[in-house]
Amino acid sequence: MLSSIEFIQQSLGLHLFFARIMKEHSFFLEVGFTQKNSNLILKADRLRMEFDRLLADTIALSNGVVSCSVLRSGEVITPFTLEAEIASVYFTGVNILTNLTKTEATLMCNDLMMINPIFEQRVFMLNKRAMELVSVLVQFKSRILSAVISCKIFTNNYPLLIDHILREAKFYHKLIQKLQSREDMNLEMEAYKQEAFWNRIMAEHSKFIRGLLDPTENELINTANNFGNEFDKLTKEAKETMDKTIPISEVTDDSLKATIEISKFKAQGTQGLVNCKIKSIIMPLLGDHVLREANHYLRLLKIFKEAGV
Repeated sequence: MLSSIEFIQQSLGLHLFFARIMKEHSFFLEVGFTQKNSNLILKADRLRMEFDRLLADTIALSNGVVSCSVLRSGEVITPFTLEAEIASVYFTGVNILTNLTKTEATLMCNDLMMINPIFEQRVFMLNKRAMELVSVLVQFKSRILSAVISCKIFTNNYPLLIDHILREAKFYHKLIQKLQSREDMNLEMEAYKQEAFWNRIMAEHSKFIRGLLDPTENELINTANNFGNEFDKLTKEAKETMDKTIPISEVTDDSLKATIEISKFKAQGTQGLVNCKIKSIIMPLLGDHVLREANHYLRLLKIFKEAGV
């Protein structure tokens, strides 16, 4: 069973990462619809603002409380987040709350916090609220995906991207549920599940990047394609570890090396998008978004490796 400190720090760390991811999913959906679906644009916009509020409340609770490893990982914000948001506001006219990013840049961590039962209850209620909000977003994404694949609406987002962000929302919901029940993490089982999940996510990121680059960006297209193939292989191997065909430690080592490299690739790509050095139809915030996900996965892989899983 999780201790009170573990419950508080893991909950806040999870929301600092995933609440921002969910608000950006809502943004990507919002700007991908056509004017005919103005009702869907408004729904996505409302969800984005709800996640803004969730993130703002998480930030307020996190200062001087959240784990240092989370703040240092680059999964909360990166050196490019603010610029990517400003550029995306310019391109779309959507009012992204950049003040949240500025506040996150000032957050202080603490690995030796004191337990306060009232504070713990506030975190419990934040988790409850997050679960309810994520459930609404899951329903919305499911409805959009169904409409897109049955040709009832058009969006600039790939059907796979919508399915991809739907899986991430369901994963987030499941992780909050585990925290609420104070479920202690079995590191070996968690490694199996997390590596199978995130290797697939990394593979799909590579394929989205490949498909959104300008056709003249041959070198970047080839690099993205190679990453896609590499992470497809790692996804398959992570699933095979569950049958004990391959030791999980071997896959963790390979996943760690590949994720370090794709994180560098995404960082260079995001910088190129922000500085208008790459020809593409990639929103700058999408570049930073996938970079943060790689950084989050890197932190998890390092935990698994250090634990000898």
